[in-house]
Amino acid sequence: MNRKTRTILLVDGSATMRYYHGILLKRLEYAVLTASSAEEALQIVDHTVPSLVITESALPVMSGTELIRTLKGSDRTRDLPVVVLAGGEDTRIRERWKDLGCAAYLVKPVEPHFFYQTIQAAIEPVPREHIRLSMPLKVVVGDERTSPHSAERTEYATTISEGGLYLRTLYPQPKNTSTPVRIFIKDRMIKAKAAVLYSTAMDSGDFHEPGMGMKFTEISEDDQNYLRHFIEERLTFDITIGP
Repeated sequence: MNRKTRTILLVDGSATMRYYHGILLKRLEYAVLTASSAEEALQIVDHTVPSLVITESALPVMSGTELIRTLKGSDRTRDLPVVVLAGGEDTRIRERWKDLGCAAYLVKPVEPHFFYQTIQAAIEPVPREHIRLSMPLKVVVGDERTSPHSAERTEYATTISEGGLYLRTLYPQPKNTSTPVRIFIKDRMIKAKAAVLYSTAMDSGDFHEPGMGMKFTEISEDDQNYLRHFIEERLTFDITIGP
């Protein structure tokens, strides 16, 4: 199911880190605004209030601490969630940010899955646990060898995560239907069992492509780890962090 696109304001004095985390946020399907200073961030917030602010702690001129105090001191932005990016781990500093009302404290550069889970927890009423990667993948649904009534057919997934997939098909199955699936990624075939969470038929009257969202109910730990690493590679394949 589609969710409203969230806008995130990313504040970092490092152009390299702004680029890395900004591209990563876009690939995680967020709208991104960027600022190189607290002053620039406040100018942006004067015109539009984002869903979340992610700010470096050590900003030039006005510090990250001052930025957060300014945001929390305004009726307009008091409830705006803030996540802090720091150059290293420090328990005392982490506690200080917590006292200022920050949603989370992260050490940069942030690993994609942890970044996604932190953002989801900060802004979504029902947070997703796994990153959903938009990518067409061949999937064989059903298995005649295990059930004579489960005829195999080749379909294509449009999104995938380590927890499930969205299968584009003209023949969506009812909710809770369970079926074997074989997913083909590069030179690997992943075997799993998946249950239908929701279906969208061709004549449903909405604007979504026909298909069904499915959750993996049986998948090996090795295959699940492979999916996680594959998704991380796709998200960061051409983003480099310089010295």
